[in-house]
Amino acid sequence: MIQPQKTLPVIIIGAGPVGLLSALALAKQGIAVLVLEAEPGLTIDLRAGTFHPPTLEMMAPLGITDRLEETGIKVARWQARDFQEGLIVEWDLSLLKNDTPYPYRLHLEQHRLTPILLDMLAAYPHAQVRFSTRFTGYTQDTGSVTVSAESATATEKFDGSWLIGADGGRSAVRKATGIEFTGYTWPERYSVMSTTEDLAQYGYADNAYISDPEQWIAVFRMPDQGPPGLWRLTIPVKGEMPDEEILAPAYAQKIMSRLLNREGPFPMVHQNVYRVHQRVAESFRAGRVLLAGDAAHVNNPLGGFGLNSGIHDAMNLAEKLGAVIRDKVPDSTLDLYSSERRAANIEYVQNMSVKNKQNLEEADPVKRSHRIDSLRKIAADPALARDFLLGSSMLKSFR
Repeated sequence: MIQPQKTLPVIIIGAGPVGLLSALALAKQGIAVLVLEAEPGLTIDLRAGTFHPPTLEMMAPLGITDRLEETGIKVARWQARDFQEGLIVEWDLSLLKNDTPYPYRLHLEQHRLTPILLDMLAAYPHAQVRFSTRFTGYTQDTGSVTVSAESATATEKFDGSWLIGADGGRSAVRKATGIEFTGYTWPERYSVMSTTEDLAQYGYADNAYISDPEQWIAVFRMPDQGPPGLWRLTIPVKGEMPDEEILAPAYAQKIMSRLLNREGPFPMVHQNVYRVHQRVAESFRAGRVLLAGDAAHVNNPLGGFGLNSGIHDAMNLAEKLGAVIRDKVPDSTLDLYSSERRAANIEYVQNMSVKNKQNLEEADPVKRSHRIDSLRKIAADPALARDFLLGSSMLKSFR
């Protein structure tokens, strides 16, 4: 183990995947870290659960990928479908076997990643995680930051060398910096529902996107207590339907009947509804304050880019911040972190996730037909299919 640096800790706000991974990657370099989390423990978020090949590559040297694969589902094939046309193409990620040691998507909820990260952090005496401690503000000078936080019993101040805001889309750290979070909120809400009905018996791959101008559906199979796993559906809900109606059992049964073209009842185990945003911070750095993950950018979930791009932030930031602290390289290196990750998000994550959504909901019959024909032509040509999968698997942006 690298000997810890005798410096003030890097203070990280948020004990989600990005915050804990940033802490672990820094701690492994011998850098002291202090993670502050407002909640009393690790939280459960069922919205993210796809790990793309480059993300698995990044986490492998830390020993995380092996741990994830003990439970996760390796998805080597995924489908593009249409409610009128049926199956359009089934993509085979083995076409990427010469491009990555992980030619598949790994399905595993992010709330199964955070306990692994917390457990691994426990091996480092210079890493500390404090729950029930809510960030309230900070000050900074040329050499340090001071963070104010509240617990159930006291208001405290913590001195650190740098501050990382990894506290989600409503980031208190970002708001405290005054950095603008530009973009927009989609008018429709997204509903997430889960069933133990085995969709494989209806011909669905472990991941499928079903286009439709009225209401598309995205399907993912997640691990559960055992086979067949838990099948999760994400759907848009337009108009002003009350949340209680969206969350009512009858609505889930209606969606399932439409998806499977038969009457239920179907076993439903979870329903949720939430707003979706497309926003990017104007900068990922304000002096000694750095933003990562949802605190820096949010997007719709189509393509599974949100969690993955947040992990890419964490690894990029830990590498550059580690060089600044350990190797005394100029802190302008962190401007490079901000420009690299912001550009990757704007040019790739935002564009691709918006394009994916627009493709699924396209209403023009001519454009819909052209898209379907184009996908079939791409899938029929191994070279074109490989190029398509390099993009959809985030390997292009990663390289």
